[in-house]
Amino acid sequence: MFKAKNTKKHIVLLGVCVWFVCGSILQSTLVVAAPSPDLWARWQTNSPGNSQIIDHSKWTVLLKKYLVINHPTGINRFRYKDITPKDRQTLDEYLIQLQSVQISSLNPKVQKAYWVNLYNALTIQVILNHYPVKSIMDIDISPGFFSSGPWGAKLVTLEKEAISLNDIEHRILRPIFNDNRLHYALNCASIGCPNRQPTAFTVSNTEKLLESAAGEYINSPRGVMFSKGTFRVSNIYKWFQVDFGNSEKGVIRHLGKYFQGEGAEQLKTYEKGLSYDYNWQLNEP
Repeated sequence: MFKAKNTKKHIVLLGVCVWFVCGSILQSTLVVAAPSPDLWARWQTNSPGNSQIIDHSKWTVLLKKYLVINHPTGINRFRYKDITPKDRQTLDEYLIQLQSVQISSLNPKVQKAYWVNLYNALTIQVILNHYPVKSIMDIDISPGFFSSGPWGAKLVTLEKEAISLNDIEHRILRPIFNDNRLHYALNCASIGCPNRQPTAFTVSNTEKLLESAAGEYINSPRGVMFSKGTFRVSNIYKWFQVDFGNSEKGVIRHLGKYFQGEGAEQLKTYEKGLSYDYNWQLNEP
């Protein structure tokens, strides 16, 4: 009798352990498996002749006030814990303002800057709503049992459509604008991410910011590191390889346009294969 009960208990415990391990493995897989571009055609609508612009000044003011751009690591940090209730309100008001925009009626260049700013401001709001956290990965508000992070949660409503961070990045920005430099514009509030820029994206500065952000990241240890004859690069180039030529050779060609650090000459003819790394720690001082 005792043996039977004991055996039954062990079977139950084994089942729980298997479930936990499988769940952990699946969750880990989902973390590193970025969604493919999946066009949401409804957001392709635009008006090239429309000269209307969007006021992003509130966002720029917040960035100037709370973004640390002279950190000794070279990584821009956001002072989440220092933001005042008044400035929290300013951020909320800015996001309400963006939701009131009839974005599909605007010029494509205005739209591109709009979506980048919306993504970055929403990310800050998500962190603040759950602060203190050690990583954005700890904010499990996305639908789905094994989902991690906030990216799948519908956070805003635009033109009667519920929108998530994943929608902005993978269903709008990537497939519509087809510009791999956008990966250097979107900041996921993590140390491993490209730097959050110290000003809002606008029609007049987007091209300049994308170019400078690409060069800055690729020439930082988070982007590319050459050691003992091999290159370690950001996991961004693994997760989104399809945006960089869909091969490691394509990634290397892209990196070669900007990389000026140690190993620049070796990169031109490099064929050994890349290793990857990423730091999900929150990007605070």
